[in-house]
Amino acid sequence: VQLQASGGGSVQPGGSLRLSCAASGSTLDYYAIAWFRQAPGKEREGVSSISCSDGSTLYADSVKGRFTTSRDATENTVHLQMNSLKPEDTGVYYCAAVLIVYGSTTSDHLRPGGMNFWGEGTLVTVSS
Repeated sequence: VQLQASGGGSVQPGGSLRLSCAASGSTLDYYAIAWFRQAPGKEREGVSSISCSDGSTLYADSVKGRFTTSRDATENTVHLQMNSLKPEDTGVYYCAAVLIVYGSTTSDHLRPGGMNFWGEGTLVTVSS
C-alpha cells in the first residue's frame, strides 16, 4: 500500500486543521492506520490510530478530546481532524499502515516500530 498525507498548514492556537491520508495500491479494509508527528529535535510520536477492520481507535493522551481519526471507505482515505490546536502540536505529521487483516487497533500501532508502510509527511505549524 502507498500512502500520501496532505492537509498541513499554518494555524493560530485554538484553530483547526484536517489531515488526510490517501491510500493506493490496496484497500484499507485490512489495515490499521496511524498518525505520527515529529517536532524539531524530538522523536517521532504516535498521535492516533484506527483499525479499518472494526473502526476501533486509540489516541495519545496529549490529543484526547481534541483530535479525531476517521475512515472514508469510499475514498480509501483516513482523516485526522485536529481541533483546539496548541503550539506543542507543531511538527511534521506522517500517516503509516500495518496489515492486521481482522481485529482492533492496539497500542503497538502508536509505536513507529509497529508500522510497516509510511507516507511522506505534511507540516503543521501552530503559532500566533
